[in-house]
Amino acid sequence: MNPLRLLINGSKGRMGQAILAAVKGDPAVTVAAEIDHGDDFLAAVPLCDAVIDFSHPTLTEGIAKACAEAGKILVIGTTGHTDAQVAAIREAAKTIPVVFAPNFSVGVNTLFWLTRKAAEILGPDFDLEVVEMHHRLKKDSPSGTAKRLAEILAEVRDLEYNRDVRHGREGIVGERTRTEIGMHAIRGGDVVGDHTVIYANIGERVELTHKASSRDTFARGSVRATKWAATQPAGLYDMQDVLGLR
Repeated sequence: MNPLRLLINGSKGRMGQAILAAVKGDPAVTVAAEIDHGDDFLAAVPLCDAVIDFSHPTLTEGIAKACAEAGKILVIGTTGHTDAQVAAIREAAKTIPVVFAPNFSVGVNTLFWLTRKAAEILGPDFDLEVVEMHHRLKKDSPSGTAKRLAEILAEVRDLEYNRDVRHGREGIVGERTRTEIGMHAIRGGDVVGDHTVIYANIGERVELTHKASSRDTFARGSVRATKWAATQPAGLYDMQDVLGLR
């Protein structure tokens, strides 16, 4: 079987470089094109079987449309999308397999699963907080992973992310409400990504934490997702699907 030909979009970035390193030595995949700012993405699309995109959310709509028109698998690792950009991803997934995930780490996706189970088991008496820390260069806040954690908590509690998530606290804000989910973003140094979900009740507290010390885990996960997507029909997937955690 011929190796799966990959187009790495955002190839000069930190994640792009990690993906290029992850592909080396994997006989199932090969790099057909390395694309970054100033390069001709559309000209490179016919050269590949799949696109792995870790560039910028403002480019997502064009990338999704081009992949759908060319029948190419699309794996998206960028975060911070608008509703319109997510809609473009969903539209493309009607035609091609799309893996759209806030985090490609196997450990983080295990955290997603555990977060749901813990919320179900502990019940509504526990206050919910999410804390994330990333490097000083990260542009979006909260991280896509932290947002997904809060979405999972909201789903279990029948809450709404946009209404019930509280981003930080300052001043005389009053007592914590029964329905709010606290969200706190920390930025500094070269932290790859730390995420903690806190369940706090009177007399006890449960914390679930994942800490990433290298981007290699995300890179390997994105390649794994691409190979998995090559065996799937058109549709919108995430790493929970890739790992069989549904």
